[in-house]
Amino acid sequence: MIDYDSKGFSRIVFQFRGSVIPSIASRIVLCTAIGAGAAWLYEARGAKIPSIAHTLLGVALGLLLVFRTNASYDRYWEGRKLLGSIVNRARDLVRQAVSFIEGDDDLGRDHRREVVRLTVLFYALLRQYLRKERELENLGVPVDDAERAALLEAAVRPNLAAHWLTARLVRAQRDGRLSEEKLRLMDSNITSFLDSWGGAERIMKTPIPFAYAQHIKSFLTLFCISAPFAMVESMKWYTPLASAILAFGMFGIDEIGVEIEDPFGYDPNDLPLDAIGFRIDEDTRLLLAQRDPPPPEGLAAGH
Repeated sequence: MIDYDSKGFSRIVFQFRGSVIPSIASRIVLCTAIGAGAAWLYEARGAKIPSIAHTLLGVALGLLLVFRTNASYDRYWEGRKLLGSIVNRARDLVRQAVSFIEGDDDLGRDHRREVVRLTVLFYALLRQYLRKERELENLGVPVDDAERAALLEAAVRPNLAAHWLTARLVRAQRDGRLSEEKLRLMDSNITSFLDSWGGAERIMKTPIPFAYAQHIKSFLTLFCISAPFAMVESMKWYTPLASAILAFGMFGIDEIGVEIEDPFGYDPNDLPLDAIGFRIDEDTRLLLAQRDPPPPEGLAAGH
């Protein structure tokens, strides 16, 4: 995701990174060439097509593009809300762990540290799941040998992290460090994790229906390659330039919808999954440090 100043007009207009130009450049060049051919044919033989058809079809195409963009942006915004809910629930779960899990001895601290680690692990595994990745080395969260072995066998890994998180809370309750009532309160946050995960998975696994995507691309392509022959009578040798601008506008709108349709990847305009994971990690560890401050650096190093 690209951070930018919405008031910086020139910076936005002239920034290449994040634009859809690289994705549609070949289509722009093709339409420009067709525009040049249309201008030559008009000059040589008077070839043209009536413009009224494109005027009427342009209205219908515009409505389709608006619907396409709105559908994609709804998916993008829904994904952001789901990730935001995970951030909120992660903070709340760790807040509860720090406040509810009793004991300032090693056992109490161990329970609290594990809740933090497993919360961060859940998000890290969810991030990989949404991106269809499997490399455990890129998690950024420590896992022991038993957990690594279990994760290697699991097809749906976030489920395991949620299970381990619940099991840790149950263990704290059995050790007398957490009441049953407080356990239920904390478990509701884990349930919220799963609900948000399900919503994000729905976006990831349910693309825009193929028939709709195919129809709008076919309609759009037909419109853009035939438009030069409809505008050539008025535009003459400006037709190639007009064709390029038309292609940039029309294909660009469609490409934006394609890019944000699945907002969990690595495209410049996708959601900042890595930054969100870093925020969860930082916020939860800060909360833990309020209850269990890390030892002084000298002591931690054995001096």
